[in-house]
Amino acid sequence: MIVLMYFALQIIFYEDRNFRGRHYECIGDCTDLQDMFERCHSIRVESGMFMLYDRPGYRGNQYFLSRGDNPDCMGTTSMNDCVRSCRLIPMHSGSFRMRLYENFDMEGQMIELTNDCPNLSEHFRVSNFNSCNVADGHWLMYEQPNYRGRPYYLRPGPYRSFNEWNGSTSRVGSIKRLMDL
Repeated sequence: MIVLMYFALQIIFYEDRNFRGRHYECIGDCTDLQDMFERCHSIRVESGMFMLYDRPGYRGNQYFLSRGDNPDCMGTTSMNDCVRSCRLIPMHSGSFRMRLYENFDMEGQMIELTNDCPNLSEHFRVSNFNSCNVADGHWLMYEQPNYRGRPYYLRPGPYRSFNEWNGSTSRVGSIKRLMDL
């Protein structure tokens, strides 16, 4: 006998703090949330991992959220009340592999990662990367060491310039694999 278990991946946006006011439930990617709610002050992630953006079309500042309650998003995550798009980060089971390149278009010095790296400049003596290629898995890249600063979500595929991962700088301080939490 085969038993299939289904887990709904869900995030709920509330207009007011402490899960009050109008709310909107989302179970996947949403490129434009502007018509769903005016502002967002609290968020509950029932399950899964999500990347939130303060502009439509998965642009602008990014905020990573995993399962849990965020009763005051502006106070705890330093995000503004302007959540305009949301992307579900798919579960990944298997290997992780990413290559970072010193120059644009995947040229110059290259390093390959298969695990988390809390401090790239200490480990590899390089901290500026202008392109990368994510071969396997989903990753979070941070501007500062020890998973601090702005996060950037990287899905599998090539990124010929740091602009393609919404980066405002080529500085990369740390990188973390996004595994099922």
